[in-house]
Amino acid sequence: QVRLVESGGGLVQAGGSLRLSCAASVSIFSINCMGWYRQAPGKQRELVAAITRGGSTNYADAVKGRFTISRDNAKNTVYLQMNNLKPEDTAVYYCAATASICSWPPNSWGQGTQVTVSS
Repeated sequence: QVRLVESGGGLVQAGGSLRLSCAASVSIFSINCMGWYRQAPGKQRELVAAITRGGSTNYADAVKGRFTISRDNAKNTVYLQMNNLKPEDTAVYYCAATASICSWPPNSWGQGTQVTVSS
């Protein structure tokens, strides 16, 4: 099983930016779908963004135009650049990997990183 380790979370004011990183324990070239999910208190975990090996991306409507997902296969790392953050973006953000098509549930999860956006 793939081990995923997230970093880059923290506290930021509304309108600010953060970049999350997800380092994988194996070559992510062999993993088709890498994604970021988030879970706010009292809410279900939801997809934020996903990217395939070929570079196709998918975003939740709430983050389109503000967040960008990317992957560096050489570094076995996936990134989530988050700009113009809003208080409603506050959540624990999880990295996830799925060997084949992007589908629920992913095969592997990271431990999560907290993102808090103050108003």
